Amino acid sequence: MKVLGIDGSPYGPGKTAAAVQAILAGAAGRGAETEFLAHDHPEAVARIAAADAVVLGSPTYRATHTAALRTLLEKIDRKAGAEPLAGTPVAVVMTGASGEHFLGTRELSTTLSGFFGTQVLSPDLYFTGSDFDAEGQPAGRAAELALLHGEALVDLAAAVKGSAALAALRPIV
Repeated sequence: MKVLGIDGSPYGPGKTAAAVQAILAGAAGRGAETEFLAHDHPEAVARIAAADAVVLGSPTYRATHTAALRTLLEKIDRKAGAEPLAGTPVAVVMTGASGEHFLGTRELSTTLSGFFGTQVLSPDLYFTGSDFDAEGQPAGRAAELALLHGEALVDLAAAVKGSAALAALRPIV
């Protein structure tokens, strides 16, 4: 099983990348092959299409995900028969300056499930600066949740692969 992590930060690796990588570590602990990419990697869309599950991470700006991640999502095809995200399990992790913006994850999750037909792992993760240690890595409960979400994402991907009905779900619009 292959799990791909995407960092949607327009400023390069930081806390969001660390959170995505912590989720990937949980997936690797379940035996998954993992890969980490920046949102602007030239093969990002092709790698998303080839993945069994995807972790999407974004800093939170104005209570939503970044324009950089939105731009990547706009490059993903939705034509019938060419829907690389349809049925794909996806975990969402966002980082922000304060806890007040935690609902920003819902817009991204709703777009992924409704528009792309993904199977979004619930609940989403939202971390603030206090969830990271001095080196910028998830710490304490955040680290535990990231690992757990990685493990759960692998389990969800196995369930989707094992179910013809779950694998066949597509966006209705």
